[in-house]
This record gives sequence, structure tokens and C-alpha cells, in this order.
Amino acid sequence: MTRFKKLRALVAVASMSAAFGAFAADIDMNANANDVAISGYDPVAYFSDSEATKGSEEYTATYKNAIYHFSSAENRDLFRAAPSSYAPQYGGYCAFGVTMEKKFDVDPEAWRIVDNKLYLNLNKDVQKRWLTDVPGYIANANDIWPDIKTVEASAL
Repeated sequence: MTRFKKLRALVAVASMSAAFGAFAADIDMNANANDVAISGYDPVAYFSDSEATKGSEEYTATYKNAIYHFSSAENRDLFRAAPSSYAPQYGGYCAFGVTMEKKFDVDPEAWRIVDNKLYLNLNKDVQKRWLTDVPGYIANANDIWPDIKTVEASAL
């Protein structure tokens, strides 16, 4: 094999590895087909306004390969300054689902801030169950999440 062919093969392998690495990192984030997280809701508004607020495509930021929408430039800038402070726990998957070793989509209206962290649930009925033992479910989910975060939701 010539040096040129070896170099081309090496570049091809490196490209495939980079693509696979990016794909593997995406598995731990819940986003739609357009990579939008939380169905376009503003993660900062949960903290600042104490309500679920739809964001705008005008104000966006990317975090862990997911796109977040915001209701204002100010909220976008707050997020950019400290994304891990505002992004939902468990990659935006249902907090109760994680306790069952599952990755369920969420209803952005089924949310709760606990110890300054945002938790989302599949829906308000599931949230009622989760609210019966929030500290216990969070402790359980914190133990489980490292084992499932890089597993495809469909494989769980």
C-alpha cells in the first residue's frame, strides 16, 4: 500500500471514529428529530419564572449536541454561561422512567425543580407517582443513570 493510500485509510478511520463518537454522545440526550430538546421549551424559564414557557427559534443555544430554545436573549445568555445549571437532569428523559431503567420522552408541562435541578416526567400522571417519594426516586435514578445514559432508548 502506498503512503497516500495509507494516509487516506487513516483519515477514513479517524472520520468514522469521530462520527461514531459524536453519535454515542447523542444517546444520553432526549431531543426530537431536529435535535431540539424539551420540545422547544425554555429551560431557564422553569427557574426564573417558575413555569413552563415555550422558547423561540430566535434564541437558541446548543448543549451536548441538543438545541435549546429560549423565550429571550437574556435566558439564552444565562444558559450559555452555565448550561449544566439549567439543563434537565437525566438528559431530559423522564426522571421516573430512569428509576425503571427506561428512557421515556417527557411532557414539558410535567416538571419540578428540586435542589436547584430541573426534573421532567413523561406526563402529569407519572409525575404524581414520582412526587410520592422524590428523594428516593432521585437517589435511585442517580444510581441507574450512569449505566443507561449511553444506551439507546429503544434498547432499554
